[in-house]
Amino acid sequence: MRLGVMMPLGDIGGEPGVVRDFALEAEAMGYTNLGLPDHVLGVNAASRPDWGARNTSADLFHDPFVCFGFLAGLCRPTTEFSTQVLILAQRQAVLVAKQAASLDLLCGGRFRLGVGVGWNPVEFTGLNENFGNRGRRSAEQVEVMQRLWAEPHVSFEGRWHRIDDAGINPMPVNRRIPVWFGGHVEQTLERIATLGDGWIMNAYPPGAAIEAELATLRRLTEAAGRDPAVIGLEVWISGGAGDEASWRQEAAYWKAQGATHLTLTNTFGLRHHRRIAGRSMADHLAVMRRFQAAVAECL
Repeated sequence: MRLGVMMPLGDIGGEPGVVRDFALEAEAMGYTNLGLPDHVLGVNAASRPDWGARNTSADLFHDPFVCFGFLAGLCRPTTEFSTQVLILAQRQAVLVAKQAASLDLLCGGRFRLGVGVGWNPVEFTGLNENFGNRGRRSAEQVEVMQRLWAEPHVSFEGRWHRIDDAGINPMPVNRRIPVWFGGHVEQTLERIATLGDGWIMNAYPPGAAIEAELATLRRLTEAAGRDPAVIGLEVWISGGAGDEASWRQEAAYWKAQGATHLTLTNTFGLRHHRRIAGRSMADHLAVMRRFQAAVAECL
């Protein structure tokens, strides 16, 4: 398994020196993957008293393509960058294909594009995209992007996209970029089986439920005429829950289930996940050191 960490920019800030220092510290500890979440718009919570604990304009989110482009020139040539996850359907597919290809070239083919359908209609309204058809449309978007990455000129006529014998330049390093899907509904597994390279999974703890889901994914992948062994699995473990012993035990469990990527998340607090108590750079680095030391023998 590769060891990753979600960059906690909402806690530590997004200034250039902070972004650089966090990434380089993570590399020095042995983290080989850096992940970034995605939101374009944050609502004004003052005008929405019932909004709750969801993301608002007070939460910092760098554009992942810009931030990873900055880090591509600073990080080691073995460090992988991944969006976790980019809300694809609130963007134009051709533009995302172009941005992803440019980033992939700048980082030497070390970019994974994690995509999801999103939950916030406010962002879709602001970006002039349809919230209601986002799942179905995103599947076609992936088809469009995969064609653009592979072929110098593309002719495409779909339900939501039309390309008239045109292409992007530059192309990705390997003429493809791995597309990983986030989510935990039935349609997510179907899209992974037919179109995806992996599953970014944070909905299930170890146990019978996730093992059943993984069995379903294998069955769907085989039905699509693909080898389940080529589908990657990334799982999140919370730095705010458990301790060294439980982290090591969980990492060993996920490895036995075929996980290819293990990612530490210190700011996510939904379902069984818990964010860490601290918010400073020092707080995050301290948990990262403990976690890496605990799971190193499982990688």
